[in-house]
Amino acid sequence: MSLHEQIKEQLKDALRAKDEVKLRTIRGMLTAFTNELVATSRKPQEMLNDEEVVNVIRRLAKQRKESITQFVAGGREDLAVGEREELAVLEAYLPQMMSEDEVRKIVEAKKAELGIDDKAKLGMFVGTLMKELKGKADGALVKQIAESLF
Repeated sequence: MSLHEQIKEQLKDALRAKDEVKLRTIRGMLTAFTNELVATSRKPQEMLNDEEVVNVIRRLAKQRKESITQFVAGGREDLAVGEREELAVLEAYLPQMMSEDEVRKIVEAKKAELGIDDKAKLGMFVGTLMKELKGKADGALVKQIAESLF
């Protein structure tokens, strides 16, 4: 059973359990899946493959993180709470990200391998790291660690 089908089944479970946060989040995911299908010129009844599903969920999680930042900055903690709840549900569907220590080891090894000592090449260095760590590590964390080495 594909991840898309599993999420559709979990919608029914959330309905039965009357779990409003999970229900709202799953409905949002399914809508985003349909939008992705339409955007890629496919029929809304088709299923996304697991990689596409994970990419859509990552995008939704990123949107939630940005919303939380904006709400907190604007003094609207009440709205940030709902976004945090949805983010927790979304993150349950994403593969486990690497820890800061694991990322630091890879960044340091790559820096030594490429022999980059000039901060002017930081952008190229981070780009190379992101190609290698895409989907395994948070981009903001990778950038932060890379900058700390210079």
